[in-house]
Amino acid sequence: MVFKETGLRSGKGSRMPMPLGKQIFFAGVAASGGGAIVYYLVQKMFSRASYYQLALEQLHSHPEALEALGTPLNVHYLRLTDKYNFVDIADAKLKIPVSGPKSEGHLYVSSSRDAPFKRWNLQEVFLELKDGQQIPLFKPSRDNDEVKKE
Repeated sequence: MVFKETGLRSGKGSRMPMPLGKQIFFAGVAASGGGAIVYYLVQKMFSRASYYQLALEQLHSHPEALEALGTPLNVHYLRLTDKYNFVDIADAKLKIPVSGPKSEGHLYVSSSRDAPFKRWNLQEVFLELKDGQQIPLFKPSRDNDEVKKE
């Protein structure tokens, strides 16, 4: 009787199967790397949005806020899991972490627009320091939609 050889071939061109543990490890590395890239891209998307940029302009042009935080200012990534951070087609609310040499806190931003693809208009921007002090930076005036800097 002749028996056929079964199993793995040895010699040129043969490949050893990768152990399951290594497969799981490499899949985990690939998944976490992909997750990190998505997180970075979402943060970039927020930081380039006009409502975000308009709020930072208010912070950088407000002497009392700059004095309270100290310069240079550091703007940190948003906590994407924070329930305050919300953006849809017409409204945006953000809680932007900021810090300086003297203190740290959050820049609260409320913005809206009349229709999709229209300009964003700030509704309110204020800085809340870690000690609870609030510094209003922007609020629209009640008279004929003029902008009012606090």
